[in-house]
Amino acid sequence: MQIDIILDVICPWCFIGKRRLERALARRPDLMVSRSWRAFQLNPAMPNEGFPHELYLAAKFGSPSAAERSYAAACAAGRGEGIVFAFDRIRRTPNTLQAHRLIHLAAAEGNADEMVEGLFRGYFIEGLDIGDTATLAAIAPRAGVDRRMAERYLAGQAGLEEVLAEERRARRLGIRAVPCFVLERGYAISGAQDPEMFLPLFDIAAGVVDPAPEEA
Repeated sequence: MQIDIILDVICPWCFIGKRRLERALARRPDLMVSRSWRAFQLNPAMPNEGFPHELYLAAKFGSPSAAERSYAAACAAGRGEGIVFAFDRIRRTPNTLQAHRLIHLAAAEGNADEMVEGLFRGYFIEGLDIGDTATLAAIAPRAGVDRRMAERYLAGQAGLEEVLAEERRARRLGIRAVPCFVLERGYAISGAQDPEMFLPLFDIAAGVVDPAPEEA
């Protein structure tokens, strides 16, 4: 079964959604699953150098108390998934295009899952600037990607059009928020849903049950 996960690596709910998907899949150990991570930029107009995080929060939430409430909800959900968010360590909100390109590179090496995890951990737990090319190259070996290879790749244009095409495709499908999980045959689930919400869709997408059984 193919699962396309549409995400941005600066979205805390995407990190939480990744964990919940993993827990759901653990309940269906017989499923043969292939996961693909698809790019979506929450801030496509973000400057290449990013933006000071405090100013970004002020623009997004309007007040410190609103930002605190949003982060408190993510922290509470994260703890349930073994994620200890360290939002206070984040100094810059990055442009994530290069990070998505790095995921694309890792996918060619068969290590996209590990790269996504490394980027999430780097940003949300270590407070790293994952819009910075040198920082991304330093993260790459955590996912089994050679650092020098990552540096050369990010310095060029390889994978750029593919990443941008993924985002355009998602927006054409009407996706405006992430995470979004698209299962084989077009079944989709939006948001960082609890594992129990995935299970019926797994069965439908795998053909185990009919999506619209006839009434007796």
